[in-house]
Amino acid sequence: MKLELKKPLAFLDLETTGINVSKDRIVEIAIIKLLPDQKKEYYEKRVNPGIPIPLVTSEIHGIYDFDVMNSPTFEEIAKEVNEFIKDC
Repeated sequence: MKLELKKPLAFLDLETTGINVSKDRIVEIAIIKLLPDQKKEYYEKRVNPGIPIPLVTSEIHGIYDFDVMNSPTFEEIAKEVNEFIKDC
């Protein structure tokens, strides 16, 4: 199926520390941007959530505290994420 887009369309996938939106944090963000000419652009980054990742959650997505301990926080990458999706 070919979509006829007037502007880019972004699909976001988040891995988090849990499912409570008021307290849990992002540990990985991936974005696929589909452009009007059907080309795709990709963005993917691990994120230090600033809180421990529960073991039960790590066992689901495979991302452990040691995997993100040297990664930037979401606050540090927010501008680049915004820049990547701003026209979508």
